[in-house]
Amino acid sequence: MRAAILALLAEQPRHGYEIISEIAERSGGFWRPSPGSVYPTLQLMADEGLVVAREDGGKRLFELTDAGREAAANQDGKPPWEQIASDVDPNEVDLRKAGAMLAAAAVQVSQAGTPGQKRRAAEILNEARRSIYAVLGEIDTDDEDDEE
Repeated sequence: MRAAILALLAEQPRHGYEIISEIAERSGGFWRPSPGSVYPTLQLMADEGLVVAREDGGKRLFELTDAGREAAANQDGKPPWEQIASDVDPNEVDLRKAGAMLAAAAVQVSQAGTPGQKRRAAEILNEARRSIYAVLGEIDTDDEDDEE
């Protein structure tokens, strides 16, 4: 958490919520830190003199001190969100993207579709759900090829 905060604040001052959102976005959604991990880390970093907070429109805006900029500059390797994302199976990324796109399409039909379109979309989604569960019962020859 600390390394991610240092990297993000090295780019620009941010609110805590912006830090949470940036980490989630940059990791492709695979790392979604909670406020319960971000804010205590920010407080600890403030106690250590790495960050300062100032009021900005009723919110606390965090920025690096000189010591914080030095600590950020001394970090090695890829940013933490890239490390997490690089460890993720590309098929998992594809599956999540496809699921999100399907969900977005369902929301659009629910908001703009006629009653008949909504009924048909529900039928399609139910069939898709059954088909996806059926995949789990199949023997996957791709996995067998990977083991050889």
